[in-house]
Amino acid sequence: MTRAPRETFQQGERARELFDQGYGCNAIARELGVGAATISRWARREGLDFSRDETAMAVRARTIDIAASRTELTKKVLLVAHEALDNLDGPYLVYSFGGKDNTYEEHVLDTPPIEVTRTAVTIAKDAHAVATRTLEMTPEGTALAESVLDRIEAELSGEFDGFDDAEFASPS
Repeated sequence: MTRAPRETFQQGERARELFDQGYGCNAIARELGVGAATISRWARREGLDFSRDETAMAVRARTIDIAASRTELTKKVLLVAHEALDNLDGPYLVYSFGGKDNTYEEHVLDTPPIEVTRTAVTIAKDAHAVATRTLEMTPEGTALAESVLDRIEAELSGEFDGFDDAEFASPS
């Protein structure tokens, strides 16, 4: 019994473009809507190899991209924390509106209310935790973490001299 000849792979040109861009066998198959075995047979006929070395390089490149994104996000979180702490310096505007006469009023306080201060400290604490975890994930993280922690400590050192530590304690 002889087999009927199989239909030839018609998307070889596009598959080659994807291969040259570093796509793996499964990624090419998904992109073209065919089975991975079809792509493997095509690659073998074309003398192409889906080397694990190239896959490893692609994974490493992706890992580096993710680490860079994580670092960028950590920087943004730290900027928010610094801004929250910086807003504690100087006068603080509070406002209210509504009531039976539906009025709007605002007042300037010499210092922010304790709730605002507590929130800023919490933001800084959470940013510190995120930065620490992020930096621990990178090879150069320890030195960088120490640098970041030194900067945070310097920012916080004078902020709360007039406050009692008990005010910021977590409820038990």
